[in-house]
Amino acid sequence: MSSTLDVAVAVVGAGPVGATLACALAEAGVATAVIDQAPLPPMEEPAFDGRAYAIARGSREVLEHAGIWARLGEHPCPILGIRVSDGVPGRPASPFTLDFNPEEAEGEPPGASQGSQPSHAFGWMVEARHLRIALNAQLPRIANLECFAPARVTDVTRGEDEARITLDDGTAITARLVVGAEGRNSPLREDAGIRTTCFAYRQSALVCAVAHARPHGNIAVEHFLPAGPFAILPLNDSDGEHRSAIVWTDRPEAIARLHTLPDEKLSRELARRFGSHLGAVQVRGLRWTYPLSVLHAHRYTDTRLALAGDAAHGIHPIAGQGLNLGFRDAGALARIVIDAHLGHRDPGAPEALRAYERARRGPNLAMLFATDALDRLFSTNLAPVRLARGLGIAAVDRMPRLKRLFMRTAMGLG
Repeated sequence: MSSTLDVAVAVVGAGPVGATLACALAEAGVATAVIDQAPLPPMEEPAFDGRAYAIARGSREVLEHAGIWARLGEHPCPILGIRVSDGVPGRPASPFTLDFNPEEAEGEPPGASQGSQPSHAFGWMVEARHLRIALNAQLPRIANLECFAPARVTDVTRGEDEARITLDDGTAITARLVVGAEGRNSPLREDAGIRTTCFAYRQSALVCAVAHARPHGNIAVEHFLPAGPFAILPLNDSDGEHRSAIVWTDRPEAIARLHTLPDEKLSRELARRFGSHLGAVQVRGLRWTYPLSVLHAHRYTDTRLALAGDAAHGIHPIAGQGLNLGFRDAGALARIVIDAHLGHRDPGAPEALRAYERARRGPNLAMLFATDALDRLFSTNLAPVRLARGLGIAAVDRMPRLKRLFMRTAMGLG
């Protein structure tokens, strides 16, 4: 039987960004619907699959307002320091390093506080399974939120006064605003005729996790190698093992070969890039590979439509900013919609959409350029460039104001 539902906002896509936005709006009393083609995964604890997200401080605030962070329990692992280094596989790292301390981002000298207080963390590593469980636990529990999953959108009509979404079971949803959060191949973006700029890197990424002999001390490492960055990101200990997540960027053919190696051989390849600071390493969980590319929408809005997350932008994974940009989209759009709701104004009106475009398109484009420039600067083995890189790293390490700007931007604090 068909039915009709009237809401203020309909979010298409229940991935991390879309689901977080829907929860944030509904928690604030905004009538919201969220729709996804896939069923919500089962709630029981699945096995660790090797994937994890780096959640920046600003993103945590969005998840807290959405009621999701509290459902993660003790799972998040704080990142209490970041070390940037440069090198070549199998050789000692360059003596030039750049060390970031979260206290410096607050204008305090390093060592001003002790322990792992959340207020002095760059961000937190959260396993993908734990975030999904937290999202699934929150979605059905909010009074102002209707969740349709699995459900397929068969038609979207956007007019001057409202939008109408039809689902495959005949359900009709009318909304003042539709949000496209369905990923890089967004049908809503295509239907609106919004053009994109896209280009592929000659790189792919291997994502996995490892156990290692020594504790990581909650320090994340971004080790720049000639074929691409090699990131070591701290995870909580499990079953008595010290663990870290890996994001390894290299040429597509190299990543394809690494993906098929037996665990023992892949562990040896990882050890060549780790160095000795964490001791012996062993692969844990599954492996995932992703081709790397850039996508940026020429505009983020259309009549009664806003794009968020991967539907609007996709960047190089260097510095772990991709998902965090999506959470910042969700936070900015939630603030604009909630403000309109509290002021009894139309959340899908042109002025609200213009405010969202101004808030997010510029910062996202700036991060796209920054990550692209970093990858191009560091993904080369030319001796003069490597020397200049090392000197630049050493110089920035001695410039506290510039370091603070870098840190606060990466943390989502402006």
